[in-house]
Amino acid sequence: MIRSMTGFARRERQGAWGTLSCELRTVNHRYLEVSLRLPDELKALDNEIRQLIAGALRRGKVDANLYLKSSAGNRRALELDTNLLDEVASRLEEVRGRIKEPAAVSPIDLLRWPGVVREAEMDSAPIIAAALELAREALGELNDTRQREGQRIRELLLARCTAMRAQTQTVKARLPEVSQRLRDRIKERISQLGIAPDTERLEQELVMYAHKMDVDEELDRLAGHLDEVQASLDSSEPAGRRLDFLMQELNREANTLSSKSQDAETTKAAVDMKVTIEQMREQIQNVE
Repeated sequence: MIRSMTGFARRERQGAWGTLSCELRTVNHRYLEVSLRLPDELKALDNEIRQLIAGALRRGKVDANLYLKSSAGNRRALELDTNLLDEVASRLEEVRGRIKEPAAVSPIDLLRWPGVVREAEMDSAPIIAAALELAREALGELNDTRQREGQRIRELLLARCTAMRAQTQTVKARLPEVSQRLRDRIKERISQLGIAPDTERLEQELVMYAHKMDVDEELDRLAGHLDEVQASLDSSEPAGRRLDFLMQELNREANTLSSKSQDAETTKAAVDMKVTIEQMREQIQNVE
């Protein structure tokens, strides 16, 4: 089952610590590229969440954001280091004794001294566990979205494969008629010259010319590549890069078919194939 590289997921969870939400957005990209934003309380999870994303996704540009809105009852309290405050105040008095007419010192100035006031330590284990579980849920939702979109792309690709198979069969069925018309045209031109051709030499030249113009091998390779496309679409492994390679091979055979064509209908079929291949290539750019 193929998956699209485009998707969005959002999950939210509430607890005693507040409201935690996780948003994931993905777009197509050649490789996996992760942009992760975490609140200060969850910075320690950076590496672990990146590993979760890498385990769930193979390709795509990922914007992952976790937000935390603390509850009113869970505001972190401020702690005052009284020992440090006493030490700072004592040293301040020493300085005041050495300076003539010292300026008054505000209590706020003392509180700004590094380490005098700090936020109380909080138990981060519950919120870390909730954040990891929320990230897993969001990744699951994201992959469901990408898989649904991938199924839609798969149906479109299969429909175009079917159209190309019909085109190759039409061209293949016309090969005997095209070959005979080519032989008749060459013989007619020789007869218009009013000379008697060497029959054996003429047949040799006709065989060589027909061989150069023969597109049977190109049609067989086109059919084989289409079989590979369908097998890739049915595979459980990510197929984006393989499908992209197969589009190159299909386009190469369609170009050769067009260059060898001696028939307007065959040329038209080759052009239609190239248009179809380009449509498939655009869709495959979004396949994981």
